[in-house]
Amino acid sequence: MSATPPPVPPFALHPFSLEGDDEALERLKQKIERDRGFNCQFYKDKCLRRRIAVRMRARGRHSFTEYGELLDREPGEYDILLDTLTINVTKFFRNLETWTAVEEQVVPALFAMKTPQLKVWSAGSSSGEEAHTVSILLREWTERNGRAAEMARVQILGTDIDRKSLETAKRGEYPDLSLQETPEPIRERWFSPGPPYRIRPEAQRGVAFQRRDLISEAPPPEQNLIFCRNVVIYFDREIQERLFKGFFEALVPGGFLVLGKVETLIGPARTLFRSLNNRERIFQRPA
Repeated sequence: MSATPPPVPPFALHPFSLEGDDEALERLKQKIERDRGFNCQFYKDKCLRRRIAVRMRARGRHSFTEYGELLDREPGEYDILLDTLTINVTKFFRNLETWTAVEEQVVPALFAMKTPQLKVWSAGSSSGEEAHTVSILLREWTERNGRAAEMARVQILGTDIDRKSLETAKRGEYPDLSLQETPEPIRERWFSPGPPYRIRPEAQRGVAFQRRDLISEAPPPEQNLIFCRNVVIYFDREIQERLFKGFFEALVPGGFLVLGKVETLIGPARTLFRSLNNRERIFQRPA
């Protein structure tokens, strides 16, 4: 006698498709913005569908309409959804070769600038790993070159739209996953034993975090160096072009822009910036 086959989960009978349901998706986007102030309109459609689908599958919902009804019944689901939509994946010294290029090609020129302050902006900083990496990198470089006192000029600002990530950034406590690409000597010097690993207070000095919406708010002005890595790729072309123009205007003459490895300048920005290191996506506003 054969065994009775296990029941088929209801969700498996109605697999969610990334295509179609345009009107229902539009209503859900408007609902998210109305309820939580998060504007989905400028995200690439396929990326947005895929990330919403992650939560729909997790909660066993088969349509955008059903998921919207779930959000009404369980407002706490919003926190998980927004965390999924804002792509909070980052590590200290992520893509170490990029940081090596920044140290060799950007940092000496940065400290040669005559501005009273050296402003660094980590745009889309998530839980703060990138902003703190900048602090560690600059402190290591100034110490090796007998210029540690010049760190008093440095102001590092990390911004993100996700409040939960910003809370982590301000605490400065991280799991082992966040340090997987961090060289061991840096891990030993700049972090307490863990997990969780707490970044040393010295590396937090001069680093601030605040909530900022890249799309709806103007960039902070007079920046000497801007990092915006693996963020703009999720927006449509119009928004990418607007962001690149905003970065250009926010930089002082001679200032630097660092993008993610899979990103590149498009539209008018290609003629505004000069490429300093195309492989590592490092660009400069002409002086």
